[in-house]
Amino acid sequence: MMKILILLHLLCLAVGGASRTRDWAHHGAPMFADLTVHEMKAVRSYLHAVEDMRLTSASSETLKKNSILLMELHIPKKHKALNALDRGWARPSRQARVVIQFGDQTKPNITEYIVSPLPTPQSHEVRTYKKPITFESRPMTLTEYNFIIKHLEIITTKAHKLLFETTGGFSFTNCTNRCLTFADVGPRGLGPGERRTWIILQRFVEGFFIHPIGFEVLINHIDLDPEKWTVEKVWYNSMYFNSVEELVDKYESGEVEKVKLPDHDDNDFYSTYIPRGHSNTPTNIHGPKLVEPQGPRYHVDNNFVEYSGWSFSYRVSSSAGIQVFDLRFNGDRIAYEISLQEAIAFYSGDTPAAMQTKYIDAGWMMGISSFELAPGIDCPEIATFVDLHHYFDTDKPVRYKNALCVFEMTTGGPLRRHFDSDFHGGYNFYGGLENTVLVLRTISTVYNYDYIWDFLFYQNGVVEVKVSATGYIHSTFYTPNGLHYGAKVYDYVLGNLHTHLIHYKVDLDIAGQENSFESLNLKMMNFTNPWSPGDFIVQPKLHSTEHKTERSAAFRFGKKFPKYTHFYNPNKKNKWGHKRGYRIQFNSHADSVLPRGWREENGISWSRYPLAVTRHKDHEHTSSSIYTQNNPWEPVVSFEDYIRNNEDIVNQDLVAWVTVGFLHVPHSEDIPNTATPGNAVGFFLRPFNFFDEDPSLSSRSTVIVRPGEDNQPQVQRWTPEVVGHCVTDKPFSYDGFYRKV
Repeated sequence: MMKILILLHLLCLAVGGASRTRDWAHHGAPMFADLTVHEMKAVRSYLHAVEDMRLTSASSETLKKNSILLMELHIPKKHKALNALDRGWARPSRQARVVIQFGDQTKPNITEYIVSPLPTPQSHEVRTYKKPITFESRPMTLTEYNFIIKHLEIITTKAHKLLFETTGGFSFTNCTNRCLTFADVGPRGLGPGERRTWIILQRFVEGFFIHPIGFEVLINHIDLDPEKWTVEKVWYNSMYFNSVEELVDKYESGEVEKVKLPDHDDNDFYSTYIPRGHSNTPTNIHGPKLVEPQGPRYHVDNNFVEYSGWSFSYRVSSSAGIQVFDLRFNGDRIAYEISLQEAIAFYSGDTPAAMQTKYIDAGWMMGISSFELAPGIDCPEIATFVDLHHYFDTDKPVRYKNALCVFEMTTGGPLRRHFDSDFHGGYNFYGGLENTVLVLRTISTVYNYDYIWDFLFYQNGVVEVKVSATGYIHSTFYTPNGLHYGAKVYDYVLGNLHTHLIHYKVDLDIAGQENSFESLNLKMMNFTNPWSPGDFIVQPKLHSTEHKTERSAAFRFGKKFPKYTHFYNPNKKNKWGHKRGYRIQFNSHADSVLPRGWREENGISWSRYPLAVTRHKDHEHTSSSIYTQNNPWEPVVSFEDYIRNNEDIVNQDLVAWVTVGFLHVPHSEDIPNTATPGNAVGFFLRPFNFFDEDPSLSSRSTVIVRPGEDNQPQVQRWTPEVVGHCVTDKPFSYDGFYRKV
């Protein structure tokens, strides 16, 4: 009886501890929630009331203005957040990070402020970086783009005849349904302090991204007075000109070979989604659909999610994108933060714009580029859809309808299974467990490319972080020399080769904050066979290397990468005496994009390393910034600084910085769009002796079959025998708009 009472007491303590842990995690989740509409409006009102700032509307048609550029959540310091998450203490006050462009003063500047407390702000303080933010490095705004358009109207009017003849009747102004549009590339110059942009003209049809016309122009727009903007270079049909007038004169005199694009009516079809070609798939019935026969098995409460032992909080940073905080499995924290930091696409080409294209997407606001998700395509119809609200270059918060989704899905295969043959035509047993996974998803459409951002949570304690690339390729006008830098994908269209790199921050807390890091490799051993002394055995032996400093744990591209990268708590062991740990497993084909220290490479120094490990510091919270795109030469955030001091990383609070990516050489099958198969990369967080056994053993979706009397199958299961079926009876609907609220 005494043993039973003791066991019951221990069980109550365990249940009570698990409940308390869950409640504290739930209590702390609002710390990581994005700013609410009410908070955004309160911050705007507070700052507009600060007389010294002289803030005006972001939409006013002048560059000489003081206005709010960006507003988003300022993440609390980790130790303060952990007090709320692990001890149930009061949450630290919510704060907003606000970026203000001061253009209406003698020396224009960009200044960041931390505004607090929310929802009723009462104070603001300047947020600084190691290097000053140059005014020229600010992201583009709608007002500046409007002036670009007005400048292009002047340019294209001068070259109207040339453009009209080249495109078969298209023009930039007075064009109704035969219009030209443009694409701009970055960085905007060749060094700090510049703001000059190459513009590509395109025919404005569906999929205009792959309709370049062979006309590119370099506009210097550094002055805050658009009347002082200048055209520095023009490129047409592989020739450079110092002005539009020079091009027009030489075009009229016959000194320039004229281009005549194929007629629009016959050739614009290639860029649309309208089906073409023969299909063998029946069209009178729907394909497979994901269903929840008895409803969802996960729970979403604002930004707090629970599923099959998992719990986490999420947010979508307006600049960087999707982020997960306080990730736990069965109450044990695996990671404090897993967050998207940056995405780049560096191109090659023969035209000036292609040579210059080095997209650094946080500068284009990846988070704000998360638009509405289509049910049944972007996410299953049964998904939970969530609205997002952002504040960038606006006077009111903007609602992005259904821009995030959460759903559980089956992978169509088992998590594990075994058929145990009796080798006589029968079996001893069959055992299997369906592989279901929870998915957290947003999709960023950054101009032409669509990035599908996924976090996948498996029943066995594995987390997969994945990005799939789709959308339109970035193309330029075809030239014969361009074939060195891509492939011809249609008449006069070159798909330019490029490399995608994605950077993540992974703040691991494995069984606590005191973690260490080691790499595991295999070494071949040659030794005498103990049971046949005249022979030898050659076999691999496990070899571990403990990395004690940040430099030692910064692995360069081009160098041999370890088989296993293992993070563990040296002070905590599982039942079998192994240090509890997780490892990062890569699914990536990434490589460096520029030589170390070469101009723009300074702004993406994180791209030198598939993996780097540092000690956690609150001020090292991001690896990039919204300013890097337009000033990569002297970036305000330099990742290399994080490992330069080469600190000790043994038994410390560690952060893994992960780079994944792939080379994309465009090909004809990228028309009209790049498809996702083969274009998905990422990494897994996999338990490595963290548990005593596979934690998915707790799943009641297991099915066991054993032969019974007369070999009749005896099925053992813990879920309803009959699944049933259901599909939503709601017709497909999609809005597509995002609105100020």
